[in-house]
Amino acid sequence: MIKKLIEVAQSVYQMGKYSSLPYATAQLFSMHGFFDKMSDKTYLSMLYRLFFKFRRKLNLENPQTLTEKLQWLKLYDHRDFYPNMVDKCEVKKIVADRVGAEHVIPTLGVYNSFDEIDFDALPEQFVLKCTHDSGGLYFCKDRSTFDKEEARAFLNRRLESTPFMQSREFAYRDVKPRIIAEPFMPELGNLDSVEYKVTCFNGKVNFITVCTGIAHGRFEDRKNDFFDRDWNFLPFRTVYYENSGIDYKKPENLDEIITFCEKIADGIPYVRVDFYLLDGKIYFGETTFYTWGGFIHFTPEEWDYKLGSMVELPEKHI
Repeated sequence: MIKKLIEVAQSVYQMGKYSSLPYATAQLFSMHGFFDKMSDKTYLSMLYRLFFKFRRKLNLENPQTLTEKLQWLKLYDHRDFYPNMVDKCEVKKIVADRVGAEHVIPTLGVYNSFDEIDFDALPEQFVLKCTHDSGGLYFCKDRSTFDKEEARAFLNRRLESTPFMQSREFAYRDVKPRIIAEPFMPELGNLDSVEYKVTCFNGKVNFITVCTGIAHGRFEDRKNDFFDRDWNFLPFRTVYYENSGIDYKKPENLDEIITFCEKIADGIPYVRVDFYLLDGKIYFGETTFYTWGGFIHFTPEEWDYKLGSMVELPEKHI
């Protein structure tokens, strides 16, 4: 019991560093079912007030900021294909159809449980991912030292999680928890690896986030830098991560990147398309419909309003 209480306290502390302690506490309680009977609208309104330390009330009648519009989209933009877009297995079929299978990292296997995995059929190096959440990754760089029991415990915890209830993100509501295996790519997941996260508004690229310091799912050293679609540096950050101070050069194939992302984002009011560049080739990572659950602290705060003004909300689809 004491160990569990310590783990809970540590979770609240870590979450609270990026928002507020009341917000972090509410999300943690939600993960354990305390708000299951609360309507999505009421829950998100409460969470929004807590996130902004009661300085801002969620405006769903006439949303203005990006964070408000993301909450609105959770509640009122429920299109049938969204769950497949965030399912880490199913989205590969969509991406292959829209931009080509050569941009998709192959799937080595799909499993309903950890015990279904045939490890003898996997290569010496591989990655295991949960299909329904963010952060459910386990890396095997050497089968001789692979800790199967640790992997089982970690992935089983992730399979039992219900990310939808934490931030009421519609797209994840009906995604079936599974595990997929992929080849381990040594060029990815290192502290010096670069990941690109391209945010699209109404099917068009708006800004590009360059992320570094993400090592095998760990984010302690992560830095974010933001650029517009013409590769002009944008003077804002989120409180989660500092800018890197690095003068990133414009990718030589920026036009191809924009086309790639806009084909995936076609017809969607807000989506972030994540990818990697290896020897100039684009490899798809994942799509995200509500960055950070729609709860983002922009610095300066005016960027929440600036970016929000650029998102056109659709007719309600519920």
